[in-house]
Amino acid sequence: MISAQVLMNCIEELRMITRVNLAVFDLDGAEIVSTFESSDISPDMLKGFAQSPADSQVIGMDHLLKITDEGELVYVLVARGSNDETYLIARIAASQIQQLITAYKERFDRNNFFQNLLLDNFLLVDVYNRAKKLHLEVTLPRVVYIVETQPGKDSTAAELLKGMFSAQSGDFVTAVDESRVILIKALERGDGEEQIEQTAQTIVDMMSTEAMLNVRVAYGSAVQELKDVSKSYKEATMALDVGKIFYVEKKVNSFGSLGIGRLIYQLPINLCRIFISEIFGENDPGDFDEEIVSTVNKFFENNLNVSETSRQLFVHRNTLVYRIEKLEKSTGLDVRTFDDALTFKIAMMVYNYMKYLEQ
Repeated sequence: MISAQVLMNCIEELRMITRVNLAVFDLDGAEIVSTFESSDISPDMLKGFAQSPADSQVIGMDHLLKITDEGELVYVLVARGSNDETYLIARIAASQIQQLITAYKERFDRNNFFQNLLLDNFLLVDVYNRAKKLHLEVTLPRVVYIVETQPGKDSTAAELLKGMFSAQSGDFVTAVDESRVILIKALERGDGEEQIEQTAQTIVDMMSTEAMLNVRVAYGSAVQELKDVSKSYKEATMALDVGKIFYVEKKVNSFGSLGIGRLIYQLPINLCRIFISEIFGENDPGDFDEEIVSTVNKFFENNLNVSETSRQLFVHRNTLVYRIEKLEKSTGLDVRTFDDALTFKIAMMVYNYMKYLEQ
């Protein structure tokens, strides 16, 4: 229902224009908002009017009108004035409040609709029927972004997103929990992967500069119909999880660029344990020297180039080779060869995935 502040703003503006005082009461005769001292209006009188079949009533200088929502009585409006235009002004005020009720219901219904759409809680026929009622375009291309921030900062992130993306353009923002906000972004017909990723990067930059929020953004693939929005949402959820496990340094992850991380993410945990045991035996990858692991990762980033890696790490070539050989002694894997490098890389990704599941 409409907040008291919104109702007060509405009747106060009307009073300033028309010079007629207005008040809104609930069905028990209790005042909600008023522009005049209404203590002389009897609650029993208002309750009696609410229960009567009449739509309006005049008592002294007070004009009483019922305000309904789809045939159901929700408020009683009182306009106080002695001139002949008071009743007309009361009708205008009642109409204005009814329009506000409709607008706020539609806003609430849209939020409810999109949340259920994301969770696949609708039958296909319900999607189209509700979309038509809410004036939503069915065949507009859309993509779902998930913005994850610090716990308790969801409202701040949501407000920033609502300022960046307009409902008039077909965009929609909703919070799902205390740390995640969802943006359903309407796309232009010509928008491709580059524009979609640029939007994600813009969100990260804006959150950082405007509110000092450290966020991660993940998005699914673009879908052409409203019914497929849940597919994009599921993809974005996977992209967010996979990104946190395998690509910690990246602030933006897309479903279409998860690579081997997506494959590992879908492996059964028992199969992961067998694989780790097969590669490392009794060794626990978590016990590996952190300096050696970071050196090997930099070695991989430089396509197994010893000279370039030693230059970037500011270490002598022999020091780098020593670290690699030390890892070989404990694992039996020489990461200077492609096959062993691939095996070690995948094994460490599987190990990180297992640790993530344990946490």
